Amino acid sequence: MDASGAPGGARLVGLPASVIAAGVRSGELSAVDVVRAHLAHLAEVEPRIGAFRVVRTEAALAEAAAVDADPRRGTLPLAGVPVAVKDNVAVAGEVATDGCAASGAGPADADHEVVARLRAAGAVVVGITRVPELCLYAATDGPGTVTRNPWDTARSPAGSSGGSAAAVAAGVVPLAHGNDGMGSLRLPAAACGLVTLKPGRGVLPGGIGADDWSGMAVNGVLATTVDDVALGTAVLAGATSALDWSGPSDPGRPLRIAVARRSPVPGAGPDGPARSAVERTVRMLRGAGHVVVEREPVVPPGAALGAIARWLAGAEDDAASLGVDRAALQPRSRTHARLGRLARRAGLVRPATAERFRERTAAFFAENDLDVLLTPITNGPPLPARPWHERGFLANVTANARWAPWASPWNLAGVPAVVLPAGTRPEGHPLAVQLVGPPGSETRLLWLAGELERRAPWRRHAPVFDPAGAPSPAPA
Repeated sequence: MDASGAPGGARLVGLPASVIAAGVRSGELSAVDVVRAHLAHLAEVEPRIGAFRVVRTEAALAEAAAVDADPRRGTLPLAGVPVAVKDNVAVAGEVATDGCAASGAGPADADHEVVARLRAAGAVVVGITRVPELCLYAATDGPGTVTRNPWDTARSPAGSSGGSAAAVAAGVVPLAHGNDGMGSLRLPAAACGLVTLKPGRGVLPGGIGADDWSGMAVNGVLATTVDDVALGTAVLAGATSALDWSGPSDPGRPLRIAVARRSPVPGAGPDGPARSAVERTVRMLRGAGHVVVEREPVVPPGAALGAIARWLAGAEDDAASLGVDRAALQPRSRTHARLGRLARRAGLVRPATAERFRERTAAFFAENDLDVLLTPITNGPPLPARPWHERGFLANVTANARWAPWASPWNLAGVPAVVLPAGTRPEGHPLAVQLVGPPGSETRLLWLAGELERRAPWRRHAPVFDPAGAPSPAPA
């Protein structure tokens, strides 16, 4: 027995999901041992990061035993893999609060479709991760708790999938569910040194809140390797997916990649380290034989307003869907919801706005003969870990917009985007870049991210929380 809480546990915690699943499928590993080891690591690190609202110790061990006994174990793509689920989708028998202390919701009768697909693939849900209220903000905190970044606990893991990202970066789970309406997968990935894919519209099951923030929000996963993101996304996509998830294939030609550095928010541009991360990535892409050109996509004011209107309306719509008394919301969220009601009444949430911008985005790629767009994703280090919920609406919105203006346009357009590590800041915080593609380019983006991972492997877990206690480059 070692510090991880299970025989050989140190060899179980910190492994990629694909490695764990292969071991459980073959019988080399026991799902119960894997889950017990991860639960022990969770108990050790959770007091320092505050990633989980619910830890399902007994239920997870029972589910792991069922995986070990399943006659189909040898065919399960996520056999015995411990996963975490964000607190805005249903897990049977648990309460989904969407970060609202006053939601009044009861235990779910059935799993959300993405949770059902994870379980059907053999994954074991070890817990439900924290989110900011109504998943609205780029830091994860609430009354009585501030979720912290494993790379630097004085910093936030971002939001709104901040609890999921902190859990993965600390090695508590190799794979976590999240979703992204204005960057809520990509910003935590950037803050915590992880990989994620925001799929395009309609690729994965929705059902997030009242109406997926008027179609902007999509489900996805966070992981430490590109292979794990591809595997997790394939499981969520299901057998009827229109995309081939059997393995991102080499396009057989150099890609034509645009690099854009101009911020969509005037005056909120990348700092020196963020610019350097982009330039290093450009050099790697050119070294791999790809063609990199300078092109700046235009985000018209109408599109920017359309995204903001959906974000505001999402607060009101989701609060109504949850049956939350608006007076019980945090002050920042009350203002958010009130502005959302006004946006709805003013007719600012228009389907045509999103469709026009989607067409414009597709035309940007087609007319410039582009395969991929490379951009920064954040403008500086992660936001401080503090009780942002005690501050007003303007303080939260200003901090969010200045730190992370690069994510939301692609939610409105409904196109895929990958975020992956691209070095570290001088003070040790992760750096990241974003790869964006036209509709249907998810597997191309993952292939390119995998090529960058092979050329410049990153440390997979935050140093202090690394289960191996040593640098952990991605497997070759």
